[in-house]
Amino acid sequence: MRRSVVLGAGHFLPEKCLTNADMALIVDTTDEWIVERTGIRQRHIASEGETTSMLATRAAQAALADAGIDANSIDLIVLATATPDHTFPSTATQVQAALGITGGAAFDVHAVCSGFVYALTTADNFLKAGSAQRALVIGAETFSRILDWTDRTTCVLFGDGAGAVVLEAQDGQGTNADSGVLCTHLRSDGRHLDKLYVDGGPSATKTTGHLRMEGKEVFRHAVTNLAETVEEAFKRAGITAADVQWFVPHQANRRIIDATAKKLGIDPAHVVITVDQHGNTSAASIPLALSVAWHDGRIRKGDLVLIEAMGGGFTWGSALIRW
Repeated sequence: MRRSVVLGAGHFLPEKCLTNADMALIVDTTDEWIVERTGIRQRHIASEGETTSMLATRAAQAALADAGIDANSIDLIVLATATPDHTFPSTATQVQAALGITGGAAFDVHAVCSGFVYALTTADNFLKAGSAQRALVIGAETFSRILDWTDRTTCVLFGDGAGAVVLEAQDGQGTNADSGVLCTHLRSDGRHLDKLYVDGGPSATKTTGHLRMEGKEVFRHAVTNLAETVEEAFKRAGITAADVQWFVPHQANRRIIDATAKKLGIDPAHVVITVDQHGNTSAASIPLALSVAWHDGRIRKGDLVLIEAMGGGFTWGSALIRW
């Protein structure tokens, strides 16, 4: 059975960093208020000229270096973002050009905070089908560009950044002991647009718009939906929470992460948390957290890693990966 095996991971963060104290100078808020409700202490913000494609390219270069392979061996790029450089062409093609790749395919996936899970699932299916041999899967965002910086309930939550993994199709035995992506589950429910959305777009308003969110409703749906899709993954793989070495959830809110881990019975010591340092970086948050935990030695070869996310739409999903 063909498996999509992780060869390397990398990430990139803008140099500019806003602490909660900095945010208190912009809107009516405090460090205590933000930390208590979200767990966030700081976030990175893209400066002038730091585009989504630039962040994505730097993360991709780091992942390629970690994998020890040449960019020209990549024949598929799937990039998850809700903040592309342009309406078109895709940001993935800009990364492709920046890396000097002239073959294969490159395209974007848009599922907001679930974007990386959707992109990983897409790439995994391409590799398993034999349509590609090596893939770059990237999550990159400049969410600061679509924030309403007068809305203290949303602007304190988000940050910018990018993360990437390199996948290669390899033969496995078809068991849970195989390296690579073991299973993925994707879901969506378009009835909930008004709970998390951007109030603009080329067709609707001819503007970029700003992010709008009903935080309590998102929280309620997130814990239920995420637990459901993870339990499906456990059932499909024939495992339990005790078999998971690392739980790497979307880094949206510490309270959502803690509630989901508790509902699933996952030991808090096995949960990777980066939301305190990066804020919610949407599609970039999972690959960012994966890269951080891989490079600091927490995630090791052979570890079973669970990822999950929920984003606007609503979209949500999970994946089990044997690192």
